[in-house]
Amino acid sequence: MLDWIVVGGGIHGVHLAVRLLTDAGVSRDRLRIVDPGERLLDSWRRCSTNVGMAFLRSPSVHHLDTDPFSLLQFAGVTGKKKAQTPRGLFRQPFRRPSRTLFSAHCDEVLERHALPGLHLRDRVTDIDLGCDHVEVRLAEGEPLFARNVLLAMGASEQPRWPAWAAAMRDAGGNIEHVFTPGFELHPRDWAGRIAVVGGGITAAQVATRLARGDRREVHILSPHALRREMFDSDPGWIGPKFMRAFSATPDLETRRKAITAARHVGSMPPDVHRTLRKALERRTVLWHEGEVAAHTGDHGIEVTVGDERITVDGVLLATGFEGQRPGGSLLDRLIESHSLPCASCGYPVVDTNLRWHPRVFVTGPLAELEIGPVARNIVGARQAAERIVPAARRVLA
Repeated sequence: MLDWIVVGGGIHGVHLAVRLLTDAGVSRDRLRIVDPGERLLDSWRRCSTNVGMAFLRSPSVHHLDTDPFSLLQFAGVTGKKKAQTPRGLFRQPFRRPSRTLFSAHCDEVLERHALPGLHLRDRVTDIDLGCDHVEVRLAEGEPLFARNVLLAMGASEQPRWPAWAAAMRDAGGNIEHVFTPGFELHPRDWAGRIAVVGGGITAAQVATRLARGDRREVHILSPHALRREMFDSDPGWIGPKFMRAFSATPDLETRRKAITAARHVGSMPPDVHRTLRKALERRTVLWHEGEVAAHTGDHGIEVTVGDERITVDGVLLATGFEGQRPGGSLLDRLIESHSLPCASCGYPVVDTNLRWHPRVFVTGPLAELEIGPVARNIVGARQAAERIVPAARRVLA
């Protein structure tokens, strides 16, 4: 019998596992992380590499370790030198770390806490809640039993495919989504005329990555004009400025509307915006704005963007993820079999400790009706830990 099973080995699952081990006093032999990836953080590494991310959108104090200044110390920024920013490792403002630095720090955190040894490479197929335990059934291994389960599922397996794109994919067209599980974007495989569909940070990063080659004509097909925002929601949502009123609102539909309104969907930070603008000025990337539709023609893929028509050889979707609740049929069965409460939007109704059931806790998107608009981000994982760890201590007491 384990104490905790963490379902999901991404940013949230890893940070919560670290906090359970270090702050909640959970013994290593009583915790496991179940994730189908070859290694922990596998999906995050692949997606961030695919898009060509150079620097994170999050500041340096948002990472997977316990100490907020751990990443700065890892980079050698200590004492009086904290006023300085090592060249190439961070980007201002807010000392946002490079992807290379952030990934290396993740590796150090994983090794220091020996988390790879707690990773079970498998997929959870069912969860059954008993009177004094949780049974977690796996696709390949034997069932696991624990006192508690933490659902750390993200949206990484739910890339959004517009209807026209799904039809083209099903017909065998040269189209892919940059966030498709298992897909790896190798620019050398995408020659000729390439359309990148989307208008936010992902589309900008993918297009400018492809434009570095000399064998491509790169087009961005965006449904809206350029949107520049430092973060994907106002920093006031991290603290009491906005969260005081949000937490005091009992109506969950009002909370959902607040979350939707707060998110800067399809935006990009100033540095990515600057890089894209330079590419547009040099015409290494071409911008098209309007509703998008496409089909396979005699000479390639015929694309309509508003009133424009262009022909391309391949299409890469940078359209983000579906908005529905993560977890798919696994959570559908869990909700139905144990009558777990959900809001009208389908997301869990949890207490302040992110407890959905006496033995079920959530983080990430599943916790956003309690954590708010930042629930999916790195800081959301840190805030979830602040809620879950006190409850975990009481469980072990």
